[in-house]
Amino acid sequence: MAAEMQQQDGAGEIVIAGAGLAGLAVALGLHRKGVRCVVLESSPVRRTSGFAFFTWTNAFRALDALGVGDKMRGRHLQLQGVRVVSSSTGKVAQEMDLRVKGKLGPHEVRCVHRNVLLQALEEELPAGTIRYSSRIVSIDHDELHDGSAKILHLADGTTLRAKVLIGCDGINSVVAKWLGLAKPSDSGRLATRGLAHYPDGGHGFEPKILQLVGEGFRAGVVPTSDTDVYWFFTWSPSPDGAKDGAVDRTPAAMKQFVLATMRGAQVSAQVLEAVERSEMSDVLAAPLRFRSPLSLLFASISKGNVCVAGDALHPTTPDLAQGACTALEDAVVLARCLGDALVAGGGAGAEEERIEAALRSYAGIRRWRSAQVIAASYVVGFFQESDHPVVSFVRDKLLSGVLARTLLMMPDHDCGKL
Repeated sequence: MAAEMQQQDGAGEIVIAGAGLAGLAVALGLHRKGVRCVVLESSPVRRTSGFAFFTWTNAFRALDALGVGDKMRGRHLQLQGVRVVSSSTGKVAQEMDLRVKGKLGPHEVRCVHRNVLLQALEEELPAGTIRYSSRIVSIDHDELHDGSAKILHLADGTTLRAKVLIGCDGINSVVAKWLGLAKPSDSGRLATRGLAHYPDGGHGFEPKILQLVGEGFRAGVVPTSDTDVYWFFTWSPSPDGAKDGAVDRTPAAMKQFVLATMRGAQVSAQVLEAVERSEMSDVLAAPLRFRSPLSLLFASISKGNVCVAGDALHPTTPDLAQGACTALEDAVVLARCLGDALVAGGGAGAEEERIEAALRSYAGIRRWRSAQVIAASYVVGFFQESDHPVVSFVRDKLLSGVLARTLLMMPDHDCGKL
């Protein structure tokens, strides 16, 4: 019992579940506000899955607010445009400049290595902030000491006491389940990704996002630097499994599935070479899931002193490349709302009321934005991936410009400063 109480007392006042992008960004935002927190991560070491992600204008505004934007700019190419190519014809359906000005200023996008950003965030945090191998299995009210506090039961049998709990624990979030959020839905699509290395440079790709749409798959190829090229591939498996590579999902087999599918369409030799020489993701064929945007409009994003952010809040399909970007937005808004509440004066009762009001304010700010991103991503993915003749005609002849411009609509957002 004494050991358990020692664990509870040493929990830190603010507990963040998950040391992914959202969790570390929230922790850094709170640190910038002068608020101490502890981050619980289920993995034994920093997570490295995912390779890279698109960091759009809205994400760089968030990273600048956190003080790490320039670190990312210095290590990743700025992308100048988007080229959308029909996989059915091999022809360019749409081309767009990414350096244009939006309503809030000039656009900026880079493809950032996930591990580089995670490391940069962690380096800015006080030593000991992250506790690895710490997985929350259940959450209870602390009825003995303070009804508003939460007792977190960990997989190793220890417990922690927290006056604020922030769930950044991903799509299978324990905290989101405790809040009663709707279970993420299966989109019926799968995704895989890879990273091609060109040690001597000379990959030949322009600093642009190359998108391939149609023929039942959606793919993208983008240089992250002079030596690395990131690619992704999403598809809808057929009912009989003939189109999903389900028989063997080893790295070699998955790579051959992607290559075979691309070779059956109008895909350039340069793209095929990038896939051939790539390192495959450790997540070889991940199902694409999303939370119903309608459910989020009425859900309890926060309840008392508990809330969620990142994929725990708004899991979405990757078709607008906004999942990580909106997670960084969440982090800045949440750190600002909660940080201001915690640094204000007053007794324990007043602080408890300020915390609950701060989390309600955060939830109100992020609710519509989250639903908007999820809905728009799903619609774009449906049109870009479909191989239905009617949908393909509408996409290639009528909607290619609209779908491409949607890429710039979501990043034209400012989450504000800390």
